[in-house]
Amino acid sequence: QVQLVESGGGFVQAGGSLRLSCAASGRPLSTYSLAWFRQAPGKEREFVAGETWNIGITRYVDSVKGRFTIYRDNARNTVYLQMNSLKPEDTAVYYCAATRDIAVATTTHGYVYWGQGTQVTVSS
Repeated sequence: QVQLVESGGGFVQAGGSLRLSCAASGRPLSTYSLAWFRQAPGKEREFVAGETWNIGITRYVDSVKGRFTIYRDNARNTVYLQMNSLKPEDTAVYYCAATRDIAVATTTHGYVYWGQGTQVTVSS
Protein backbone atom coordinates (compact mmCIF):
# COMPACT_ATOMS: atom_id res chain seq x y z
CA GLN A 1 0.00 0.00 0.00
CA VAL A 2 1.09 3.51 -0.81
CA GLN A 3 -0.34 6.59 0.88
CA LEU A 4 -0.03 9.86 -1.01
CA VAL A 5 -0.43 13.35 0.44
CA GLU A 6 -0.38 16.45 -1.76
CA SER A 7 0.55 19.95 -0.66
CA GLY A 8 1.60 23.25 -2.15
CA GLY A 9 -1.64 24.41 -3.68
CA GLY A 10 -2.89 27.93 -3.23
CA PHE A 11 -4.00 31.15 -4.83
CA VAL A 12 -1.79 32.81 -7.44
CA GLN A 13 -2.14 35.47 -10.11
CA ALA A 14 -1.88 34.62 -13.77
CA GLY A 15 1.75 34.33 -14.83
CA GLY A 16 2.84 33.15 -11.40
CA SER A 17 4.29 29.85 -10.25
CA LEU A 18 3.53 27.13 -7.76
CA ARG A 19 5.23 23.89 -6.86
CA LEU A 20 3.04 21.00 -5.79
CA SER A 21 4.44 18.20 -3.67
CA CYS A 22 3.18 14.67 -3.22
CA ALA A 23 4.77 12.83 -0.33
CA ALA A 24 4.48 9.07 -0.20
CA SER A 25 4.56 6.65 2.69
CA GLY A 26 4.27 2.92 2.94
CA ARG A 27 6.40 2.00 -0.05
CA PRO A 28 9.31 3.63 -1.89
CA LEU A 29 8.19 5.56 -4.96
CA SER A 30 11.26 4.51 -6.92
CA THR A 31 9.37 1.55 -8.43
CA TYR A 32 6.13 3.38 -9.18
CA SER A 33 5.17 5.36 -12.22
CA LEU A 34 3.69 8.63 -11.06
CA ALA A 35 1.28 11.16 -12.44
CA TRP A 36 -0.55 14.37 -11.71
CA PHE A 37 -4.20 14.82 -12.67
CA ARG A 38 -6.51 17.76 -12.18
CA GLN A 39 -10.23 18.27 -11.93
CA ALA A 40 -11.99 21.58 -12.47
CA PRO A 41 -15.57 22.15 -11.27
CA GLY A 42 -18.05 20.37 -13.51
CA LYS A 43 -15.34 18.63 -15.51
CA GLU A 44 -13.83 15.19 -15.57
CA ARG A 45 -10.49 14.49 -13.99
CA GLU A 46 -7.79 14.94 -16.63
CA PHE A 47 -4.21 13.81 -16.97
CA VAL A 48 -1.62 16.58 -16.61
CA ALA A 49 1.83 14.97 -16.38
CA GLY A 50 3.44 11.64 -15.66
CA GLU A 51 6.80 9.93 -15.28
CA THR A 52 7.74 6.27 -15.58
CA TRP A 53 9.69 4.67 -12.78
CA ASN A 54 12.22 2.70 -14.77
CA ILE A 55 13.89 5.19 -17.12
CA GLY A 56 12.14 8.39 -16.20
CA ILE A 57 10.19 9.04 -19.40
CA THR A 58 7.88 12.00 -18.93
CA ARG A 59 4.61 12.82 -20.63
CA TYR A 60 2.49 15.96 -20.54
CA VAL A 61 -0.89 17.09 -21.76
CA ASP A 62 -0.44 19.59 -24.58
CA SER A 63 -1.91 22.49 -22.62
CA VAL A 64 0.90 22.43 -20.04
CA LYS A 65 3.91 21.54 -22.18
CA GLY A 66 6.73 24.00 -21.64
CA ARG A 67 5.11 25.36 -18.46
CA PHE A 68 4.86 22.38 -16.09
CA THR A 69 7.57 19.93 -15.03
CA ILE A 70 7.13 16.67 -13.14
CA TYR A 71 10.07 15.31 -11.24
CA ARG A 72 10.73 13.12 -8.27
CA ASP A 73 13.12 12.96 -5.37
CA ASN A 74 13.43 9.32 -4.40
CA ALA A 75 15.47 10.15 -1.31
CA ARG A 76 12.51 12.19 -0.02
CA ASN A 77 9.97 9.75 -1.47
CA THR A 78 8.24 12.72 -3.06
CA VAL A 79 7.07 13.71 -6.52
CA TYR A 80 6.71 17.34 -7.54
CA LEU A 81 4.88 19.35 -10.14
CA GLN A 82 6.54 22.67 -10.90
CA MET A 83 3.97 24.94 -12.53
CA ASN A 84 5.11 28.15 -14.22
CA SER A 85 3.29 30.76 -16.29
CA LEU A 86 0.02 29.75 -14.69
CA LYS A 87 -3.22 30.59 -16.43
CA PRO A 88 -6.77 30.91 -15.07
CA GLU A 89 -7.68 27.72 -16.95
CA ASP A 90 -5.18 25.83 -14.77
CA THR A 91 -7.52 26.35 -11.82
CA ALA A 92 -8.48 22.93 -10.45
CA VAL A 93 -7.94 20.43 -7.70
CA TYR A 94 -4.69 18.64 -8.43
CA TYR A 95 -4.19 14.98 -7.53
CA CYS A 96 -1.12 12.78 -7.60
CA ALA A 97 -1.41 9.13 -8.48
CA ALA A 98 0.83 6.07 -8.55
CA THR A 99 0.94 2.71 -10.29
CA ARG A 100 3.38 -0.20 -10.51
CA ASP A 101 2.93 -0.25 -14.29
CA ILE A 102 5.94 0.74 -16.36
CA ALA A 103 4.01 2.97 -18.74
CA VAL A 104 2.46 6.35 -17.96
CA ALA A 105 -1.28 5.95 -18.29
CA THR A 106 -3.28 9.05 -19.20
CA THR A 107 -6.58 7.83 -17.79
CA THR A 108 -7.61 7.49 -14.16
CA HIS A 109 -8.14 3.75 -14.63
CA GLY A 110 -4.40 3.27 -14.90
CA TYR A 111 -3.72 4.24 -11.29
CA VAL A 112 -4.39 2.45 -8.06
CA TYR A 113 -3.18 4.94 -5.48
CA TRP A 114 -4.43 8.51 -5.18
CA GLY A 115 -3.89 11.46 -2.91
CA GLN A 116 -6.67 13.62 -1.52
CA GLY A 117 -5.95 16.58 -3.79
CA THR A 118 -4.80 20.16 -3.38
CA GLN A 119 -6.60 23.24 -4.72
CA VAL A 120 -4.90 25.55 -7.20
CA THR A 121 -6.64 28.81 -8.04
CA VAL A 122 -5.24 31.17 -10.68
CA SER A 123 -6.76 34.63 -10.94
CA SER A 124 -6.76 36.69 -14.12
